[in-house]
Amino acid sequence: MRQGWVDLSGSWEFQHDDEDRGIDELWFAQAHAFERTITVPFPPEAELSGIGATGFHPVVWYRRTITPGEIASLGPVGRQVILHFGAVDYRAQVWVDGQYLGSHQGGHTPFSFTLPARVDSSDPMVVVVRAEDDPLDVSQPRGKQDWQVVPHGIWYHRTSGIWQPVWLEAAPATRIASLGWSADVPAGTVELELGLNRRPAGKAVVSVHLRFGDETLAELSFAQTDPRSTTRITLPGQVNGQGYEALLWSPDAPRLIDAEVRVEFSDGSDDAVASYFGLRSTSWAGGHFLLNDRPCYIRAVLAQGYWAQSHLAAPSADALRAEVELARDMGFNTVRLHQKIEDPRFLYWADRLGLMVWGENASAFEFSATAVSRLMREWTETIHRDRSHPSIVAWVPLNESWGVQHLAHDPAQLDYTRSLYHLTKALDPGRPVISNDGWEHAESDFLTIHDYSTTGPELEAFYKDEHSVQSLMEGVGPLGRRMKLIDTADQGKPIVVSEFGGVSFAASSPETSWGYVTVSGASEYERALREQFEALQASPVLAGFCYTQLTDTLQEANGLAGEDRRPKLPLEVIRSIVHGDRVDISAHGRPKKPVEQPITVADSPAELGMKALEPVERSQPV
Repeated sequence: MRQGWVDLSGSWEFQHDDEDRGIDELWFAQAHAFERTITVPFPPEAELSGIGATGFHPVVWYRRTITPGEIASLGPVGRQVILHFGAVDYRAQVWVDGQYLGSHQGGHTPFSFTLPARVDSSDPMVVVVRAEDDPLDVSQPRGKQDWQVVPHGIWYHRTSGIWQPVWLEAAPATRIASLGWSADVPAGTVELELGLNRRPAGKAVVSVHLRFGDETLAELSFAQTDPRSTTRITLPGQVNGQGYEALLWSPDAPRLIDAEVRVEFSDGSDDAVASYFGLRSTSWAGGHFLLNDRPCYIRAVLAQGYWAQSHLAAPSADALRAEVELARDMGFNTVRLHQKIEDPRFLYWADRLGLMVWGENASAFEFSATAVSRLMREWTETIHRDRSHPSIVAWVPLNESWGVQHLAHDPAQLDYTRSLYHLTKALDPGRPVISNDGWEHAESDFLTIHDYSTTGPELEAFYKDEHSVQSLMEGVGPLGRRMKLIDTADQGKPIVVSEFGGVSFAASSPETSWGYVTVSGASEYERALREQFEALQASPVLAGFCYTQLTDTLQEANGLAGEDRRPKLPLEVIRSIVHGDRVDISAHGRPKKPVEQPITVADSPAELGMKALEPVERSQPV
């Protein structure tokens, strides 16, 4: 983060281009008038954009005038102005005053351009964006976006065009382009990867200041003559083996270390940015997921990151914080971001409030050279963007063989799946990688299972002891797919039921919605949830679980909260279910013995009372 920046969210001119005439007719020139306005960063399919057109519109155009006042507010004259896009789905082209700046492909990852220098800064600048998102192109990484006009099954309305913030930033011509942080807890060090946008002319002097609260942890300076450098920084206080844990990050104590990085260049210019990181380690042993070398039981919930009124875009910046708080308030310590590369502001709040995250790729739906190239490029950009977040504790490049539907008998698809695992490990060796979540595992650090058995006894039969679990892992899984495709050494790998549940509360859901199992009353809903959670919590083998899902999403009404984010049961009841209050567990989450502790609730939403249905009170963002 730099000091000088301007938010460009709000009203932009907008135009559909269903016949793809815009480039030939020079719509990027200022003379062409767009017919409508849109509220950025909401996609044109979404209600909050002011457009709300959910049909097939593969090409859209945007225009916004940047005023001289906005440029002046960035700071002193002489610094370059950078135009940033958080995400544009799927392919973007950008012009300023009719001059082509460049393009970007990939619907979930950021990009930026340097605006051309202006002789006269008193004139406005006109930015034009063309976005192309072919709804029928299943080689695009698209996640849960439907290829049909009307959402069906588990697929949702599309998110096209600009769907994350757009902003201006001022910086010198040679500047900091990227920071990467990786901690080595046993060594008491952190590694800084510093990238400049180009090779500096002469020697650049880098200064780094690390602090925790008001306490300075480390200061150092070094010379850099290349565009990229890697520097290991020692944190002296971490050598105390009895006190080092006071700085570690965990969900219970989400401690963050603030960083200031300044680079002084030989021409007298300088660039300064603020950043942060967390000290923590992730590994596995003895069937446990280890956080900071301690067994950590995974209590996860599946989150689609989808809002009915704004689709993949959050309805507000506050909504991203509220989503993290909702998962924590329900008792979860982990969220599995499902088929979406999430807005980094969500990851910021997960870092700051203490919520572990499984970062999952958005799948393509076909296997082809084009799909492979597109997905690998975007996944690489994702890891580069997000690898410094301490909240991310695992990567999931593929889910349920999407895009590799013939993985079990096509060697090329198996090679691709294995290559994604190894690519992820090469880019970020410090985190576990789940090669293909749910079934048909190739190399994988966790062995994960998707199981939508509808009753507790059905679940318990699979996971009651080590023999049952191993028989399952060596054979066909609950949903009819082989669990493993290659022989690997599985000793010590955590086994997690990473999807289960999907219980729909019919009394709180419209008739057109569905779940994997449907109940009609609040007490029946609680019983169904407790029965399923307790069956998994009682397993002496599992390292954790992931419930489907956090909130209702359009027709898929199996959330613990509605799409309005109101919990379907009182929060304390949901939290007691998630924590297994009727199962006596050890410090690392494994069960000791059942303990009866009944909790009763009303039989219908009406009996819950208005208070239980009110939104959870949230503190204001910093």
